[in-house]
Amino acid sequence: MTDTADTKTTTAVANVQTISALPAEETERLGIEIVAALKTVFDPEIPADIYELGLIYKVDIKDDRSVDVDMTLTTPNCPAAAELPTMVENAVASVAGIGLVNVNIVWEPAWTPERMSDEARLVLNMW
Repeated sequence: MTDTADTKTTTAVANVQTISALPAEETERLGIEIVAALKTVFDPEIPADIYELGLIYKVDIKDDRSVDVDMTLTTPNCPAAAELPTMVENAVASVAGIGLVNVNIVWEPAWTPERMSDEARLVLNMW
C-alpha cells in the first residue's frame, strides 16, 4: 500500500470511525481530539458527559475536514434539546484542523441506559 492522496484510510478511535483520504495519522489525531472535545460537553441535568452517556452515534470526518455528527438525546422532551447540538458543534469546531461541523439529532435507534459507558454508570451510580 502506498501513501497517496487517493488512498482511503480507515481508522477506529473510541467508537469514532473515519474513512478518509487524509493520512491515517491525521484522522487518528482528529478522532482522538474530537472525542476529547465531546467529553467536555455535559447535559446540564446529568453529571456525565454526552460521549460517555452514549448520546454520540456517529462522527464522520470528511476529506475536506468537515465533520458530521449524529447524536441523540435521552428523551425527545429533553430540556437541553435546544442547546446541546450547539454545544457539540462548538466543541468539535474547537479542534485544530476541523472545518465546518454539522450536528444532526437522530431518534433511531432510541437511546437507552445500556448505551452508557461504565464511567457514566459509575458517575450516575447506576450499577
